Amino acid sequence: MHKSLQTASASSEGHPAAKRAQQHARWRLPVWLSWFLGRLAYGLLTVWVISLIVFVATLVLPSDPARIILGPDAPLESVQTLQHQLGLDQPKLVQYVHWLAGFIQGNWGVSLDSQLAVTEVLWPRFANTLALLAGVVAFVLPLALVLGVALALKRDSRFDQAVLSALILFKAVPGFLLGIGLVLLFSMPGVNLFPAVAILDPELSIFAQWQYLVLPVLTLGLAALPYLTRLVRSSMIEALDSDYVGAARLRGIPERRIVWLHTLPNALVPAVQGLALTLRTLVGGALLAEVIFSYPGMGVTLHAAIQMRDLPLIQAIVLLTTVSVVGINLLADLLTVLLTPKLRTAPRKVMIQRNTRGIQPWWRRRLARAS
Repeated sequence: MHKSLQTASASSEGHPAAKRAQQHARWRLPVWLSWFLGRLAYGLLTVWVISLIVFVATLVLPSDPARIILGPDAPLESVQTLQHQLGLDQPKLVQYVHWLAGFIQGNWGVSLDSQLAVTEVLWPRFANTLALLAGVVAFVLPLALVLGVALALKRDSRFDQAVLSALILFKAVPGFLLGIGLVLLFSMPGVNLFPAVAILDPELSIFAQWQYLVLPVLTLGLAALPYLTRLVRSSMIEALDSDYVGAARLRGIPERRIVWLHTLPNALVPAVQGLALTLRTLVGGALLAEVIFSYPGMGVTLHAAIQMRDLPLIQAIVLLTTVSVVGINLLADLLTVLLTPKLRTAPRKVMIQRNTRGIQPWWRRRLARAS
């Protein structure tokens, strides 16, 4: 009987349909990868919609780029000639297609204020903003993890209550007041530990001038620390009270190993989403710290471009910010799926439902919850 079973299995494996099924299963993408490709498609759709909104919004602004370049006293013939050279006399749809194609190819136009290429003006400022955000992540993430784990292990103690009160106090202080307080604390003539104004040398790397990053990083980091720390604390408490941690303690596993190897990985998923939310806020809200410390980043550049009605620069900054936010969302979602075994090994139907749930209209989601 055993030989007959082997013969049957061999014949089934040699069947052409079975071979095709095995090859199809071998070349099929992992479920999480196909889900991520769907999310990437939605992200690209979002960027396209935002690009359309940005282009239409800049057309509504009461300004003529040709008139701004030539000045208010330029003759009408010169203005019309420049409009033809810039393509402003073409239909709006043609202008949008040319602008979007140029953005994809890296040709973002010419700044109306400096008469330089937008990429030449923007990339150094974008690099400065990335360095600022990297400093905030390097400062906030380890501190929030350590504080969150410590508060979860010492919950309801005096230490827990004191630190939570301090975090709430930091959260209640406005960002500009926090920045001014740091300047008074570290940049007064008697102390003068860190410079109050970021006068960067363009010939040097931003990290070679790290002293100019300290106060902006502290300002943004202390504003983001309360949220991340409380998020890690609550997720750690939930993980410590779970059944599998109780079973691990009954087996005699050391407490340190339970905390760092079994509990903390499960608490990282909310921290990843919280960090992504913080970065999304900082990408659009770093203007405050940049203005206080005169830090040459994207926020200050956007503020100056709006004042000068520099439309190509405004369009490039807004669209680049959109791409950055979408990229942060995609990376956070991918890390969440990879860090969660239940999602990483979920059936294809569940992952498709996760994708479609994110784009359903609000009224359809409300009807689904009501039913």
